[in-house]
Amino acid sequence: MAEAKPGKKNDRVTIREVAEDAGVSVAAVSKVLREAYGVSESLRNKVRASMNKLNYRPLASARGMRGQTYTLGLVLPDIRNPFFADILAGVNSALERTQYQLMMGTSHSQGPAEEALVEAMIDRQMDGIIMIGTTEYMDRLGIIAKQKPLVTIGHHAETSQLFDTVNNDDQLGARLVVKHLLANGFRNIAMLSLASTTSTILSERELGYRREMIENGLGENINIIRAPQTLREVQIAARRLLEGPSKPDALFCWTDFIALEVISVATELGLRIPQDLAIVGYDNTMYCDFAQNGLTSVDQSGELLGLQSARLVIERIRGRAEAEHFVVTPRVVARNSSKRRAV
Repeated sequence: MAEAKPGKKNDRVTIREVAEDAGVSVAAVSKVLREAYGVSESLRNKVRASMNKLNYRPLASARGMRGQTYTLGLVLPDIRNPFFADILAGVNSALERTQYQLMMGTSHSQGPAEEALVEAMIDRQMDGIIMIGTTEYMDRLGIIAKQKPLVTIGHHAETSQLFDTVNNDDQLGARLVVKHLLANGFRNIAMLSLASTTSTILSERELGYRREMIENGLGENINIIRAPQTLREVQIAARRLLEGPSKPDALFCWTDFIALEVISVATELGLRIPQDLAIVGYDNTMYCDFAQNGLTSVDQSGELLGLQSARLVIERIRGRAEAEHFVVTPRVVARNSSKRRAV
């Protein structure tokens, strides 16, 4: 009985086989893989069709030795905040027609954990890094950017030439919240912020809140409460404020994730929303629309932020040196939680 010849079906497909199937040269396939300049769309489609047909997957290790692994690192501060899911959806949409794969890590807003994640991504030769809500200081971000193309989301560093930033206008967003609440009859407006020494978005939102209150003659009503991001600490801070002697009639929360928790606390205390307390969040996540929440929020276009961050980091990888700082104009999406107070 003749010995069966080993089949190819379990062997890894080579670049040469892709070239033969597509009817092009190995050099042409290599250009498509490298996303080289000047490759026509028809050639790109032909090669990719053969890659899909043959289930061709480039070796990441080999790519790394050639200078690229086609992997991007994404550092998230928290996986529970639904706004980060919006950003992730945007990043994934931007990468759909590219060869790049996304690798994620969660820092829990802890500096040492974030630093360790970034170092691991650099060690694994990822081509670029996107950081959301970073806790790093400017000097440290500059060091990272000198090693890998870097884009930050939710970090204002418009003077930096070493890395790109993607943000909404946080100061304007906060001012719009105060304007909205004043227009709906609320004047004793407090702000629930995050206890942080490095967050530039919080600094901008707090500044916008202060300025708008002062410009409307309400400087004496300014009240900023800062709490750690754990739900327990938020609950304690909210309960202390709402049971205290200077209870506000409106509360601006720095993110929807926190605002939804405040709604729960207020409801437990028997407060009517918005009759006794108006609540406004920030991010306009999908949960704002749920009937039991009806949360007014600032829309900062999370998917667009994700799309732009992916675009910018890939442009950096391809050689762009001049920094770009992309800014979205926010808008207030009004719902029942801040409905006009009866006069």
